[in-house]
Amino acid sequence: MRTDPAIAPAYRHCRERAAAHYENFPVASYLLPRRLRGPVAAIYCYARDADDLADEDPRPPQERRNDLLAMQTRVRRLANPTPEFVSPESVSPKSGEAESEGAESVWSEPEWAALADTIRRFHLPAEPFTDLADAFLQDLEKTRYTDFGEVMGYCRRSANPVGRLLLHLNDAAGPENLAHSDAVCSALQLINFYQDLHQDFAEHGRIYLPEDEMATHGVTSVHLQDRINDHRMRALMQVQYRRADRLLRAGAPLGGALRGRLGLEIRAIIQGGARTLWLLRQQQNVFSRPRLRRQDWLRIFARSLFPARHR
Repeated sequence: MRTDPAIAPAYRHCRERAAAHYENFPVASYLLPRRLRGPVAAIYCYARDADDLADEDPRPPQERRNDLLAMQTRVRRLANPTPEFVSPESVSPKSGEAESEGAESVWSEPEWAALADTIRRFHLPAEPFTDLADAFLQDLEKTRYTDFGEVMGYCRRSANPVGRLLLHLNDAAGPENLAHSDAVCSALQLINFYQDLHQDFAEHGRIYLPEDEMATHGVTSVHLQDRINDHRMRALMQVQYRRADRLLRAGAPLGGALRGRLGLEIRAIIQGGARTLWLLRQQQNVFSRPRLRRQDWLRIFARSLFPARHR
């Protein structure tokens, strides 16, 4: 399935954006098959733009909400090219306003041009994209989570869609693979939360730790505000680390189920998450963010070369 040469610059733009943003986990890396690097980067840009609307945009929440809703409308049109969705009136995620110049002008930005091509060529469903936007809409108003079930509900929409889309890109979205992917993606989302405890609270007032478990361990928002690294905070976080580890292990068979370079990429992502989680569990200060160094990446790559055997 060859990429239209006319769309190649748009994909190149998306790959450059993905490469420029630091992550502990590979993003559209060279481990992926070449044919998937551009599409994965286009999906990444969609998620990045939605995330930035929730976290970085300085405008009032209602304006950002309108833009996120417009992104959902737009991606539904791309995934469902029926007469209902190709009317001359299209919504721009830049303004949330209806436009009258026709759908073609609305898809002109590089990220959207690449995403439109990706959705068309790989027959991607709209739901994972709209779920992502839903999660960031939630970030605009919800800052506390009563229990772990609520946290997992957020992960289902903020993290799991990316793994599901990757499986759809590779025509591997069977029920078992999807279940394993959901476990891996939720675990990685939790690990990201645990690295950003103070930052999430200081910058956005958010706490992604279950309130009932915080109360059980005698931890309050003051711990996160003032970075109080006492025995109560450490005990609470060890519970969270063990849970994320179980989730990551539950999803690990996915790395063996997928062959070739995609399987290698998935194993590297899982190993990257496992190594980050191991570093979190070893450090004394729960507010210290671990960074993967050269020796860590060598370990990750070595352990990713061959699928592990799961009984």
